[in-house]
Amino acid sequence: MEPRNFDGDADRPRPAGAKQTGRVLVIGPYLRARAGSADAQSESHALPNHVQRDAEARLDEAAGLARAIDLVIADAIIAPISQIRPATYIGKGKVEEIAALAKSLDVELVVMDCALAPIQQRNLEKELHAKVLDRTGLILEIFGRRAKTREGSLQVELAHLNYQRSRLVRSWTHLERQRGGFGFMGGPGETQIEADRRLIQERISKLESELKKVQATRRLHRAGRQRVPYRVVALVGYTNAGKSTLFNRLTRADVQAADMLFATLDPTLRALNLPHGGKAMLSDTVGFISNLPTQLVAAFRATLEEVLEADVILHVRDISHEDAEAQQSDVDAVLRQLGINPDDSGRIIEVWNKIDRYDAEQREELLNIAARRPEDHPAMLVSAVSGEGVDALLAAIEERLAAKRTTLDLSIDAADGAGISWLHRNSEVLAKELHDGRFDMTVRVDETKRDIVVNRFDAVPRVA
Repeated sequence: MEPRNFDGDADRPRPAGAKQTGRVLVIGPYLRARAGSADAQSESHALPNHVQRDAEARLDEAAGLARAIDLVIADAIIAPISQIRPATYIGKGKVEEIAALAKSLDVELVVMDCALAPIQQRNLEKELHAKVLDRTGLILEIFGRRAKTREGSLQVELAHLNYQRSRLVRSWTHLERQRGGFGFMGGPGETQIEADRRLIQERISKLESELKKVQATRRLHRAGRQRVPYRVVALVGYTNAGKSTLFNRLTRADVQAADMLFATLDPTLRALNLPHGGKAMLSDTVGFISNLPTQLVAAFRATLEEVLEADVILHVRDISHEDAEAQQSDVDAVLRQLGINPDDSGRIIEVWNKIDRYDAEQREELLNIAARRPEDHPAMLVSAVSGEGVDALLAAIEERLAAKRTTLDLSIDAADGAGISWLHRNSEVLAKELHDGRFDMTVRVDETKRDIVVNRFDAVPRVA
């Protein structure tokens, strides 16, 4: 095992009101890559295109997840394994080493950066004499603390209950006792574990019913926007890629943006002003992460429907991150789970964020790399912090949206103030010149408004 000391976390400034919840030991039980082995193949298939993550970067991310819920990291170590053990995930020797380290550091919690089966979690807790939390449980804990809206709370609780239900199978001995009946209806009764499972299932059913109502409400909101109509632009990306900072820059909003994992959880919609006067709705969504629990993808489907319905998707990447390529693969994998083709260049714009972290020479090299990309898969270089490249990004967004709109030429009496005002509200006015008491205008309209403009203003489509 390779120790990495994180004792400095004790002095790390914490948000106002945050509570420290005890010392934690973070373990990275990562498989050694062995050509041809089933485990190595399953590890490589976790990331599309066989993009492998650096173990140090994975451990840093796991430590970041722990810090996101104000845990004090006593130490973080990589524990390379050759195969996954059914009983404890890692081998007996490593279990003993970690147990000794946990005892010497006096930790209350051990975080395993992997997905543990219920039996593996229980066995590790017995051997380590400490509470054990796997990656899925840790992410669920973060989401539970960050959810602010009613919808977010429902989605997190549903995901947590589905996760907890699998942990009820002989996870705790106190759940094995019998609860007897009373009077002549007595008998062995149902076990505590069966009662808990039944209660959880009842709560899951209720949450699913409430979330269906949320989905119905969202559909009504989308229908309202389509009647206006407003095009929807959605931000997606790896957590901490700078989506919320870019969202604030594009919309002049004040959404929380912090240098932490999952700073934003609940979805946010704001108006986006385009260069030629048009408007769209910009949606900021929850950040993705490697090995995102399937329970969360399913639970947050109502939220992610904004992405499904979006006309343009901005895939925001932290291009300065050492694992940028692997993060891109992770986001692409989640998009595929949602039924979105990440290679759809007509719909997805790749945004390389945080270029302010590069010096002039490095930035020039990055521009050259972007210039060599295929024309149908461009990359927009921006800095959400400084605003560099934002104007070009807005122009690219407008161009993509315009591809689904019709450009019309028309002439309108300058005295027709109501008509001119209607055009400004319901179309993008690309050109407007006054000649002999009439305005010659070029406008771009959505297909739903095309016939109205043609019939009311005797407009004609512009020949390309």
